[in-house]
Amino acid sequence: MATVAIVAHSRAGNTWRLAEAVGEGARAMGARIQLVRIDDDGAVEEAGWGTLAAADGIIFGCPTHMGGPSWQFKRFADSTIRAWRSTQWRDKLAGGFTNSTGMSGDKFSTLTYLWTLAMQQGMVWIGSGMKPAIAYDKSASRESLNYVGGYGGAMATNPFDDPQAMSRADLATAAAFGERFATFLATGKTPNTPYVDFAKN
Repeated sequence: MATVAIVAHSRAGNTWRLAEAVGEGARAMGARIQLVRIDDDGAVEEAGWGTLAAADGIIFGCPTHMGGPSWQFKRFADSTIRAWRSTQWRDKLAGGFTNSTGMSGDKFSTLTYLWTLAMQQGMVWIGSGMKPAIAYDKSASRESLNYVGGYGGAMATNPFDDPQAMSRADLATAAAFGERFATFLATGKTPNTPYVDFAKN
């Protein structure tokens, strides 16, 4: 069984809920999921570093603050020099997800940061594999899978400081991303993610 580690910082709980959704999708494809929390000081417990070292794939997650990752995630990223020195993460699969209150919020900048971190570590990046909802259905709504249109990873738009009010379509998009990641990890191939409009289901 392949192991997927999801390492994330979440200030208000929205990003953590997204991390859990990604994990649920990956678990549905048979992967073993381990969540690693980046605390509010940007630190990871030593056991968490061991989890990341042992994982077959690592998915990074953080909120988008001021057009980029939270400072706590940046501090964590700087501390991954310990893995870089030993090429500990080289050739592991990598992916990422982020969320913000704004529909855009410059989330792509955050995903680019996560991708760059993975490239520095010699990892292999897996994107969402999903076209934006409007490409499938001209009447696509906020309740459609990948309505935000994230290609590089999973993106979510959420109410401020209210994890329970997150869009079920965004959570399903995160789960579909987790499914794709875990399937590729297990088989070297990706599933064909179907278009779903949750307003009609």
